Amino acid sequence: MLPPLTEWESFYVIVGSSAAALTGLQFVVIALNAEARATNDATAVRAFATPTIVHFCADLLIAAILSTPGQTRASLSLCLGISGLAGLVYVAWVIVHARRQTGYAPVFEDWLWHACLPLFAYACLFVAGVTIAWHPAPALYAVAAAALLLLYIGIHNAWDAAVWMSSKRTKG
Repeated sequence: MLPPLTEWESFYVIVGSSAAALTGLQFVVIALNAEARATNDATAVRAFATPTIVHFCADLLIAAILSTPGQTRASLSLCLGISGLAGLVYVAWVIVHARRQTGYAPVFEDWLWHACLPLFAYACLFVAGVTIAWHPAPALYAVAAAALLLLYIGIHNAWDAAVWMSSKRTKG
């Protein structure tokens, strides 16, 4: 039997609304970057700023999936598994773009927060989707951990981008 998802309602209201609000703030950061002309390299933005929005939107999607009335083990498995797989493919795409762009030389911390941790979060989401039919309670905790990790990744990366852009702005 699937544990009652109503027990998770407050958690996903908090995570989902936080992700939505932070998505808006990331748009402000990008607008300030355009105004300051801190970088003209669209490939660097695609590799480092766009994934932040995608991670916040993934949190919104996870919150919506878990809040949808009438979910069954099969529907949760399908939705979470596809979301996790899509996230893994997207992070692979981000890694390719991060390696090809020339506007910024990534350091270890960038690879950790833009590649390794998102890969781990989406892998957790995928595994939770696959295993929710047999072990629903632990799988729901794995989904929550992945959602929280994606939120923290987004916060870190948005802050990192804002600091980098403001330092470029003051130097230019």
